[in-house]
Parts: sequence; C-alpha cells; structure tokens
Amino acid sequence: MNGLFDFFGRVLRGVIRLALALAALVFVLSLLLASLVVVVGVSLWALVTGRKPSPAVVFSRFRQTSQRYTQGVWPGGAGGARRPMGDVVDVEATEVPEAPAPSREPGARSGTDHTARVIY
Repeated sequence: MNGLFDFFGRVLRGVIRLALALAALVFVLSLLLASLVVVVGVSLWALVTGRKPSPAVVFSRFRQTSQRYTQGVWPGGAGGARRPMGDVVDVEATEVPEAPAPSREPGARSGTDHTARVIY
C-alpha cells in the first residue's frame, strides 16, 4: 500500500511542478508580448509625430554627456588618440591647527560663527 501512495505522491508532485512551470512560461511570454507591443506602439507614434521617443532622447543625452566628461580618461576609448599625461606635482603637507573648542555655556555664541542663534 505504501508503494502505491508513494507513486501517486510522485505523480501529483510532477503534475504540480509541470503546472507551475507552464504558468511561469505563460507569464514570461505574456510579459515579452506586452513589451513588444509597447515598443512597436512607441516606434509607430515616433514615426507619426516625427519625434524621437523620450527614452531615446534621454539616453542619447546621457551618452553625449558621458563622452564629453570622460574623453581621454580610458585608454583605447572612443577618442582613439592617446593624450600625454600632465606632470605630477608633489606638494608638502602642512599641519592644520585645530580650532578652539566652543564654549559650552548656555547662551554663549561661538567666536566667528555669526549665524549662531540662542534658543531659550
């Protein structure tokens, strides 16, 4: 009797796994179909109005800005030609003295901070 119950349990588990896999497949395919419909719709709308879709404009501006600020930074990048690096100048380190501790008395103002307010 135990063998029969084990067999039906395995069959039931297999059927449930198959149903869940089928549901996941339907979900993924419907998501892909919906995204395809949106892309086609936006493309057709761009053709009708004669304007680029706003995501394309945003990404093209991002790419232009990125190229402007990173030009010559990465070796072998879009610039092609390597620029000579500037001279490295070493500076001497100097100690910065600590500022005097502010007074902890109530109502006292700090010495140079003219924006300090006293709250009563």
